[in-house]
Amino acid sequence: MSTQSPRIALAPSFAQSVWLVSEREIASKVRSKAFLISTIILFLGALALVIWGGISAGNTDGTPVAVTAGAEQYVQDVPGLEITPAADQADAEALVESGDVDAAIVEDSSSPLGFALIADSSAPTQLMLSLAEVPPVQLLNPDTTDEALRYLVAIGFGVVFLLAASLFGGTIAQSVVEEKQTRVVELLISAIPVRALLAGKVIGNTVLAMAQILVLSAIAIVGLTVTGQGAILQGLGGPIAWFAVFFLFGFILLASLFAAAAAMVSRQEDIGSTTTPLTMLIMAPYFLVIFFNDNPTVLAIMSYVPFSAPVGMPMRLYLGEAQWWEPLLSLAILIATCVAAILVGARIYENSLLRMGARVKLREALAR
Repeated sequence: MSTQSPRIALAPSFAQSVWLVSEREIASKVRSKAFLISTIILFLGALALVIWGGISAGNTDGTPVAVTAGAEQYVQDVPGLEITPAADQADAEALVESGDVDAAIVEDSSSPLGFALIADSSAPTQLMLSLAEVPPVQLLNPDTTDEALRYLVAIGFGVVFLLAASLFGGTIAQSVVEEKQTRVVELLISAIPVRALLAGKVIGNTVLAMAQILVLSAIAIVGLTVTGQGAILQGLGGPIAWFAVFFLFGFILLASLFAAAAAMVSRQEDIGSTTTPLTMLIMAPYFLVIFFNDNPTVLAIMSYVPFSAPVGMPMRLYLGEAQWWEPLLSLAILIATCVAAILVGARIYENSLLRMGARVKLREALAR
């Protein structure tokens, strides 16, 4: 009679545990109808924004311009103009500075064309092209970017960061609390280390978030190419690449903190009590970059604050306001903060994951 020694099941290594949790997170999201629908809506919205921007850039109908009496002959055959008569050049400049018109066309004997175009911070490109021959341009307050385009770029960076970070951050928080409520977490940590469970959740959701960012970048590139906005694409290529890099580390930072914050509560209804501060940190860059996209001081501060750097630094790079070394320094600060957040988040996660009932106080969660 032969005897066989019982087989001993080997526990998975740390790397294998992380991979298993990551795979589980990705599979559960991909099978979720809510996630798929929200992702499709996000992509369609991004495509619509790019196409609308391209159409708007090519639309010259109804451009308000001031024209002096001596320059009227030069615009008689130019379509799509809303002409406001100006008594002289000083009157035309006053209309431009007040914002009543986008530009002014005045007689200029020194110009080979007989007229010149006056604008405030930037000359309307489509108006210049409509004049057939480009006249001498006089800028009262020179600017490096088109105001409308700058606003669209600010909205683009802000919306993508807000939606992706809040969507996946909230998903991580709900997943952690759901596992606590159903006691699934007790089975999981009996087989794998707690830190492997946290790392797997963060990595799995980071993969999905970065996949969305890459698809959105592709949509922007293809959309701008199809709508004939090659010049805009050249200026946006670098900032979009930097946005993806900054978003990667910024998301890991936020994902770690969301998981840790959710581990401090045991009910879905209580998630907001610990994750609200993180949600505010996500919303702040969105509003700041939209309302202060023309304020160099605010953008400079945003580009060095870890939670807003993924939006602030790419915006400054697009505007040409950042030196070559600034994104490297900002990225180093973000990575250092990311490492610190992972360490703090892991401690909170370990100390809170198995505690049921009342909310765990932050001091207790951080205790050794």
